[in-house]
This record gives sequence, C-alpha cells and structure tokens, in this order.
Amino acid sequence: MFRFFCRSFLLLILFAFHSHTTRAQGCSDAGFCTMGAMKPDQPFNKKIALKLRSMEISFYRGTTTLTPVIYVATADLNFGLNAKTSFQVKLPYQMARGQLGNTSSLGDISLCLTRNIRSTEKYDINFSFGGKLPSNNSNKHDAEGNALPMYYQTSLGTYDLIAGVSLISRNWMFATGVQLPLNRNGNQFLWTEWKDQDELDYVQKYANSKELKRGADVMLRIERNFRFSRLNFTVGLLPIFRVYHDEITDKTGERVRPDGAMGLALSGTFTTGYSFNVRSGVKLLLAHKIRNREFNPDGLTREFVSTLGYYYRF
Repeated sequence: MFRFFCRSFLLLILFAFHSHTTRAQGCSDAGFCTMGAMKPDQPFNKKIALKLRSMEISFYRGTTTLTPVIYVATADLNFGLNAKTSFQVKLPYQMARGQLGNTSSLGDISLCLTRNIRSTEKYDINFSFGGKLPSNNSNKHDAEGNALPMYYQTSLGTYDLIAGVSLISRNWMFATGVQLPLNRNGNQFLWTEWKDQDELDYVQKYANSKELKRGADVMLRIERNFRFSRLNFTVGLLPIFRVYHDEITDKTGERVRPDGAMGLALSGTFTTGYSFNVRSGVKLLLAHKIRNREFNPDGLTREFVSTLGYYYRF
C-alpha cells in the first residue's frame, strides 16, 4: 500500500507540472498548508511515546513580488483528545510593511481536528478537518482613506472549510488538502477609486480585489526526510492549485472573473530542526517561489519565505 501510494502521488505531481507549466503561482498559500495532517516536517518515531499536547511559537517573514514584506508571529497549540485524535488552534498576529503603508492586527484563526486512521510500524495515515475564521473584513485603508490591496490586509476576510490527508513514514511525507472559501470579503480596492494620483502608476501594479471571493485551492505536499538522533532535514515540493476562478466586483458593479486568476502555485521547500530533548527543539523552514501565477487578487504571492519556530511537547 505504501509503495502504491508513493507511485500514485509522484504520478500526480508529474501530471500537475505537465498540465500547468504556463500558469503557475509561487510560494504562497491561504494557511491550510500548515494545518493538521498537511503540516511540513512532521515527526515519525515509533520508539518514543507520543506527547498529547504541544505548543509552537514561530516567526514568519515573507517577501512579495512588490514592495510589501509580511511578518507573522504565530502561537500554534495542539491538544491531544486521545492517542489518535488531536485538535489544533493557530493564533497569528500579522504585519505588512510596504510603499502604500503599514498595517497590523490579529490574523485569521485556524481550527483543525486531526485523526490517525491507520498506523503501522512503517507508516501513519492521518485525516484532518477544520476551518479558518476571519479576524476582520479585509478592508483596511491608508491614512488618506484609500482602500488598500489584499497584500496589505491582515485577514483574508472569509470563512473557509479545510480538509486533508497525509501519509508519513520515516523517510517520506505525502499530503493533499482542499480549502474552500464560503463567502466574499469586504475589500474595496479598485484602481479607479484611488485618491492619491501621485501613487497611481505604482498602485496599478496591484490586482483589483473589490469584494473578492477566492476560488477553491487544492494542495499537494511531497517531502523527503533525513533524520538523525537530534538533527533532521527535509526537502520538498509544494504545488497549490487554484481550481476555480476568483471573483471580484469591477468599477461598474458587475461581478467578474479576472483572466489568469486560476492555476498552480509552486514552491520548493527546505526545513531543518534540532531537538534539545524529546520534549523541545527548534525548526527553520525556507520556501522559494519556482513559478508565479499570472493574476493574484488575493495578494498571497510570495517570493521567499522563512519561518523560525520553537516547540515544546508535554
């Protein structure tokens, strides 16, 4: 079964590259790639008793294709309900710094229930179901009252459903998941309504995003793990498919689907971690854009991402 799963997943990856090479995005996601069964660099050790609770504090920095730089501090809390079921809560505080201004506030809250559905000496299969709750309506403005693009928003402004499954062995991790937004947000950014004419040439580099409703995303994750007594490394690929068109309201008030707002977001990832003991350690994650989607009203495009975290299990 494990070999069949590996072969099937690799064939799916190859098919994805063949089908979407002309319309791909980059190192970006709407948050579900670090939830539950889809999290990178998950431990697999049958010789050490599982700790049912854990806490991770992480600091994220992401550069975008324009001037904004995104910073996020996250408290990631996991509660073991029993030996097979856990509940995750992620509480982020997000900041954006760029040419059009600075914003900061609590980010979207993630909730996820994960269940181990099969466990052997060689692999584990886990299933997750959860969602994301918006912290605001995604309609922050600059000091002059101009509506800011999604790059500067601290929330996606939508209620999202999330589900995923993963297969984890000592050397490999394969995961897939889906994220489905349920509503449009309250963002009001349109070029034509921008009041500061001195900034207009630069502002037009951002995609219009008034009352954005994101399309559904499907993610795949493949990682190769290299584990030692205290030190570990992973290298991987993270394709994210926008499988349905984004929708926005244009200047006439009509709902439209912008061209190029579908396709593949493809990133290469690298993680390393050091365990101080069985309870605690540090992690570093690096991700780089490989390909970029043509049109990004959600502002999620990233050129390079780094995340440094400390975890404690108890």
